[in-house]
Amino acid sequence: MGRAVMIQGTGSNVGKSMLVAGLCRAALRRGLSVAPFKPQNMSNNAAVTSDGGEIGRAQALQALACGKALSVDMNPVLLKPETDVGAQVVVQGKRLTTAKAREYARLKPQLMGAVQESFNRLKSCNDLVIVEGAGSPAEVNLRAGDIANMGFARAANVPVVLAGDIDRGGVIAQIIGTQAVMDAADGALVKGFLINKFRGDPGLFDDGYALIEARTGWRGFGVLPYFADAWKLPAEDALDMANAKREGGLKVVCLGLSRIANFDDMDPLAQEPGVSLTMLRAGQALPGDTDVVIIPGSKSTRGDLAFLKAQGWDVDIAAHLRRGGHVLGICGGYQMLGRKVCDPDGSEGPAGDTEGLGLLDVETRMTADKRLTEARAVHVATGCGFHGYEIHIGRTDGADRARPFARVDGRDEGAVRADGRVAGSYLHGMFRDDGFRAAWLADLGATAGAAGYDATVEAVLDALAAHVERHLDVDAILGVAR
Repeated sequence: MGRAVMIQGTGSNVGKSMLVAGLCRAALRRGLSVAPFKPQNMSNNAAVTSDGGEIGRAQALQALACGKALSVDMNPVLLKPETDVGAQVVVQGKRLTTAKAREYARLKPQLMGAVQESFNRLKSCNDLVIVEGAGSPAEVNLRAGDIANMGFARAANVPVVLAGDIDRGGVIAQIIGTQAVMDAADGALVKGFLINKFRGDPGLFDDGYALIEARTGWRGFGVLPYFADAWKLPAEDALDMANAKREGGLKVVCLGLSRIANFDDMDPLAQEPGVSLTMLRAGQALPGDTDVVIIPGSKSTRGDLAFLKAQGWDVDIAAHLRRGGHVLGICGGYQMLGRKVCDPDGSEGPAGDTEGLGLLDVETRMTADKRLTEARAVHVATGCGFHGYEIHIGRTDGADRARPFARVDGRDEGAVRADGRVAGSYLHGMFRDDGFRAAWLADLGATAGAAGYDATVEAVLDALAAHVERHLDVDAILGVAR
């Protein structure tokens, strides 16, 4: 069996996912067989594994950092929020149920078996497993039945390194306060701490660093400066997606839906020097000089249709099209473009029908079964091939399907309006393909100029590993693994 170490954080969004990715790549560069693991993740940004399962996008990036194929064992429990109080529960890659928060709390103890099974499989075939926590171990009100942080660490006997985020302020209180509310047995598993996202001269924090060591008795593993190229890596939280506003070039606007899913489709466009990409937030109007509107995926198509209309974006899109603009809907966004979305069995919430935007002559009927598959496609308009994936429920049909967006394994996929300015597709990941992205941009009168997207991600992962090695005591962090 291999060894394992766990990175937990003093809160959400302290940079755990990026830290694990950097440590994974650093371990790989040392010749170790390494795998990422996150017992429980909450995200609507999912990746499809080759065996037809799904895991969080952060674990997909970490797997890339490890040089490993995606496995459902890397993220055995994935929660995909559908409403403010309920989420779809995915266990080892497959949908188990939809549960509200209280229902899930009762379900968690039953999931520990699957979590440990997946963890043990990874340990059995790797030298090292680097585990990422979720949220914070300071949430002691959630400690009973916990499978994400100390509940897992205790059950699997995995040592912990605690990461604090100095960028948001109060990092001394974050770390000392976390220790103060933990019980002694949990605290005994914490082998030290590190400071993340430091800006400026790290020497200015020497006294604070020494204070944390003295008050907690934990050793410090270093102070990690803010990694400036983090935006070039796929983000798991839509709030972390950076706008790439540039003067001139093609102006692309992605609608920031309330249940946005798989928004990392936009990442390759954000890196194009000839593209100005904006994530439109609630309450903002669509800029009048927009060239292309992208309606992204959603975990709740009917709910986000209501959200879209509440922002007035349906009116904005109609005006955008009158000005000669283009619209692309991906997955849930494709479903929204049709005349109607029907959910007779309540697969996404209360049963019923919702009027769509009426921009494509198609209708969608929601179904209980989920399509999870990788796909090799050919874009009909440009004849350019690309690799993508599908992750959705529902089937879409109608007259505009006679003009497909792409062809996949001999079948028509997606739909295009007669004038070619409105298109929809279930295929995620299309813009990662450098050739397709260049062809799509050229079709809109723009020129691709970015370096190869996958090559850029690989180079940034190497740079992240070097950054981690330069500022943290990686030998000591890996040394506490057992």
